[in-house]
Amino acid sequence: MTLAERALERLETWSDLYVGMPSCGAGLALRSVRSEIVHFHPGRDVDLHLTEPAIRRFHDDLQESTAVRLIPGSGWVTVHLDCETDVDLLMSLVSMALKTHQAALTPAGPAECNFHRVTVVPRDAPIGSIRG
Repeated sequence: MTLAERALERLETWSDLYVGMPSCGAGLALRSVRSEIVHFHPGRDVDLHLTEPAIRRFHDDLQESTAVRLIPGSGWVTVHLDCETDVDLLMSLVSMALKTHQAALTPAGPAECNFHRVTVVPRDAPIGSIRG
């Protein structure tokens, strides 16, 4: 069983989450009554709908994690599952996302996750060789 499958299995037991198809069309989604929360994409990447205010609030902490990828202007973060610690981080972030969405005054409609936005950057690329 992969780390993503283990994480999905754990999250499926949460009473506030329901399995469905993601709005991006790739993989599986877990959603609350109000909005999509998590997208499990093929491979090790999981997109999590934290919302832009939550990402701004925890930006520095999220940026320090090697498992978390932030995309400017996105209300989603991508968590790359390489080890059990990354799964534990995902569980904590899903809990935060649920609280954020439950506290929102209006439900979040379908939002574009990071699946089609992510740019793969080689880890061994020399600094300055990556251009935006």
